Parts: sequence; structure tokens; C-alpha cells
Amino acid sequence: MIDNDTKRLSRLTAILTQLQTKRLITAPDLAEKFSVSVRTIYRDMRALEQSGVPVVTEEGKGYSLMDGYRLSPVMFTETEANALITAEQLVIKNKDASFVKEYRQAIGKIKAVLRHNTKDSANLLSERILFGHNAGNNRTSTNLADLQLALTRFTLLNIDYHSPDTNESSSRTIEPFALLSTQENWLLVAWCRLRKAFRTFRLDRIRNLTVLNERFAPHKMTLQEYFEMSQKKS
Repeated sequence: MIDNDTKRLSRLTAILTQLQTKRLITAPDLAEKFSVSVRTIYRDMRALEQSGVPVVTEEGKGYSLMDGYRLSPVMFTETEANALITAEQLVIKNKDASFVKEYRQAIGKIKAVLRHNTKDSANLLSERILFGHNAGNNRTSTNLADLQLALTRFTLLNIDYHSPDTNESSSRTIEPFALLSTQENWLLVAWCRLRKAFRTFRLDRIRNLTVLNERFAPHKMTLQEYFEMSQKKS
């Protein structure tokens, strides 16, 4: 029951975001998007109305929100929205699937609070911008979102890391320190407890990643100090 309630709450929040993002949306479209029946969408809409959300029903057309209703008081200028849309197109080319997913969800929430005229301009811009790198949109890693959390929370990780030089994998317990991006790929700088030294790991070579229920003491240096230390060693 709790799982069902959680799923419904998540769906209601997502439906509200969809209503904020688009001027008009139909029950069949929502049903297909969330893999539920049209009848379930009808019930969800009644629930939103009962909770005070001003849903407008246009017979034979679909649902919209009363003009002026916003989830958040945060507003963006058109140039700010354009900058975010441009960044979105860059992110879509990124090779980490988790990063693309999280950014798209975040940008969807941002689009939801745009005024209609700004929203229309932003949607047009997103259709007229194209970046050539990673033209096939191939994803080579899926762990960036988990790594970001582990890095900021100082959480230990266990990884199975594949080395193409030896064609072997090794299990490592690591302390994430920094993330670097190069040609849409990602590198993780971490203290490796196996090697007792800082190492750089390519995310696309991490076969398995487990977030451990243990924290480590933060390293007392900046990223710039790490680079300077690395240069002295080389």
C-alpha cells in the first residue's frame, strides 16, 4: 500500500510538472507516458483539483492549468532560459546516462515555471540548436549521479574496475575526490585504498559500483593543489 501511495504521489507530481510545461495535455497522452489507464488519469486529475490545483478541463481537447498558476515564484528572463536550453543540448550529448536523465528532469521543472511566451521561445530554441559531438548519443557510463552524491557526502565506494591493458578487472575501495570531464567522457579522481594513492578512473571502465554504508574523512586539499601535486610527481 505504501509503495502504491508513493508511486501515485510521484505520478501526481510528475503530472503537475507536465501541466506546467505544456499548454494543453490529454488524458491518453498522460496515460501512455506513465503506463497507467486513462481512468487512472481521470482519478489523478480529480485528486489534483481536490488538493487546490486549478486544473482547467477543455472538453474534447485536454487539460491545462489556470493561467498564472506557478509551482515556484522563481522566474527566468528569456536570455536566462536560452542559456539553460543551450546547456541542455550540450548535456544531451554527454556519455553518462544518469547525468542526462537527472538534467532532463531538472530542466523539465525549470521549464514548468516559465511564462508562456518565454516557454514557447525556449521550446523553439531547443529545436534549432544542434551540437555535433557524440552524434550517435551513445552512453558509456551510468554512475555519475551516484558518484556526485558520494563525493559531496564523503561516502566510500566499492568498484570493479576493468583495465584494457591487462584485460583484467580488480575490486577497489575508493574515496571519491573530484570529477573531470573530457570530450563528453568522465574521469573520477579518488584515493584508492588498494594502491594507497590517488588514482584516476574512467567511468566507462567501471563495471560495477556499490555505495558503501561508511564515510571517510575529507581530504584536506583543493583540486588545484591536487593538480600541483600531480605535476610534481610527473
